[in-house]
Amino acid sequence: MRIVIGEDQALLRQGIVRLLADAGFDVVAEAADADALLRAVEEHEPDVAIIDVQMPPENTDDGLRAALVIRERRPGVGVLVLSQFAEERYAVDLVGASAAGVGYLLKDRVTDFALFADAVRRVAAGGTVLDPTVVAHMLGRRRRDDPLEQLTPREREVLELMAEGRSNKGIAEALVVTPHAVEKHVTSIFTKLGVTGGAEDHRRVLAVLRFIRGVSGPG
Repeated sequence: MRIVIGEDQALLRQGIVRLLADAGFDVVAEAADADALLRAVEEHEPDVAIIDVQMPPENTDDGLRAALVIRERRPGVGVLVLSQFAEERYAVDLVGASAAGVGYLLKDRVTDFALFADAVRRVAAGGTVLDPTVVAHMLGRRRRDDPLEQLTPREREVLELMAEGRSNKGIAEALVVTPHAVEKHVTSIFTKLGVTGGAEDHRRVLAVLRFIRGVSGPG
């Protein structure tokens, strides 16, 4: 799997490169600013771009803006954004009209490399990975006219874990239930949210998209 990394802090960047290389990933380019990142993605056409939100030249949200450009110009490139802060608007902006092949994690998650590497693989495969802290913030400001209100409390828990990028097996382990029980909840979620057509991976992405839209409106 080919990776481009956009991170202006040299020590952190080199640390991520080393961890990824040790896990068998191929880091094909590194960039210390948003402009260099965009050039690297155009040149190398990676499977995934791992991007820090705050990068030069302005050191504000340059990395996020570069990620949005990549999502528009290169929809086949997975985008995994790292942030020091749990800003839910970043996740909403990233997802946009499609929840496929996008991830948003807090930088602290890099230290749990098994989780981090799994997030990279899921994004590369077209999945969606949202940091649990961000998901929790979103759920904390649900709208009064929430379209997800028809879901049961357990189904909301399952959808929250789906938004974090967990598989049915991972959801079963987190909730201490059987995989079969999770499958039933997932099927019910698809039905209630009107995403019953197509392959399961596609329906999971659509369900997460409904989740993002449902909890990010004015409340």
